[in-house]
Amino acid sequence: MTNAMRAILLLMVLVLAACGYHLRGSNLSDVQFAFKSLYLKAPGETPFVVDLRHTLKTNKINLAATPDTADLVLEIVSEHTVKQILSLSGAGRVQEFQLFYNVSLRAYDNQQNDWLPPEEISLSRIMTYDDTQVLAKEQEETLLYKDMRSDAVGQAVRRLYRAKPQL
Repeated sequence: MTNAMRAILLLMVLVLAACGYHLRGSNLSDVQFAFKSLYLKAPGETPFVVDLRHTLKTNKINLAATPDTADLVLEIVSEHTVKQILSLSGAGRVQEFQLFYNVSLRAYDNQQNDWLPPEEISLSRIMTYDDTQVLAKEQEETLLYKDMRSDAVGQAVRRLYRAKPQL
């Protein structure tokens, strides 16, 4: 690639960035939810629940202290992770793992009308493995689970945005 081509490519990227281009739906500050307050019902204070609570507060959703005072109850039914062996080497050593992260949730109002029927957010990642880099691979696994958790939080908020009472 010549220097002139690189300069043109760089100029195009700068023009695209300067024009205010952004993905549709990426700015959640302009989003209006169909409810005013939300009660987050969760089995425990997991990292997912902490991240979700923080994201909801960031999006200016009023978190109610009790389900009776909330317009909507978001129930985290379950959350679990699974690690499966994906492939083995000829010597019988693990070469790849597949990591799964699943969150099941539902949303309903005080009259028990479903706004979001029971749904599951399922995410997976593939991770290579090497016995000589055990510590690095453990850190990589932790980062992959953290990435999946933040993706699940984003999906949960987007589902809340489209939540409407089902009649």
